[in-house]
Amino acid sequence: MPLGSLRPSPLVEQATEHLREQITQGEWPVGTRLPGENALAKTLGVGRSTVREALRALAGAGLVRARQGSGVFVIATEPAEDWPARLRRAAITDVYEVRMIVETRAARIAAGRRTEEDVAALESALEARARAAAGSDAAFVDADIALHAAVVAAAGNPVLSDLFAEFAPALRGRLIDVVELLGLRGRDRNPGHDTHAALVAAIREGDGAAAEGILQAELEQTLTHLHTGR
Repeated sequence: MPLGSLRPSPLVEQATEHLREQITQGEWPVGTRLPGENALAKTLGVGRSTVREALRALAGAGLVRARQGSGVFVIATEPAEDWPARLRRAAITDVYEVRMIVETRAARIAAGRRTEEDVAALESALEARARAAAGSDAAFVDADIALHAAVVAAAGNPVLSDLFAEFAPALRGRLIDVVELLGLRGRDRNPGHDTHAALVAAIREGDGAAAEGILQAELEQTLTHLHTGR
């Protein structure tokens, strides 16, 4: 299939898509060395910088890999599944186990790094969770996740915050289903309030071991519900 020249905009997206098609349709099998940047730029009618960005995008999709001094080679004909898609497909218990590892450590770190602003945000999120107890299950789950996000944010590590943000959408819908199906708020509209209040207090007081232990116990209890369905 001829590559053909491209329309002026958006060049990087068009270049990426054209090159992706060449690979996924078998024009360049696995192991093939791609033409050089100059040749691709001339064929596509774009600049070398555009080709370079397109190749980076293809590398990010797991289709090509650059070899020092040798060029860029095709390593797969199907793009790798992205992280959000993998999380959506994963079992909720698997996602929750990884969440537990991330969050418990974040709580310990947060206790040592929290600022006055962090403590204020945690207390505000705790109050919002209590208010949300009067509303729907979805509103309550959203408020609960927001409190946990505030705990992670207090650790002061943006990578941890970004990682939690990736987990949140995968957790939200299925946690709402679990709360509704198991009737977890049937007798207590604000389950776990005392535990979450203790968590906030431990972080405020700088007790990392307590913060980690409280959150570990709380998340393990939820994981048990997920495993047993009761």
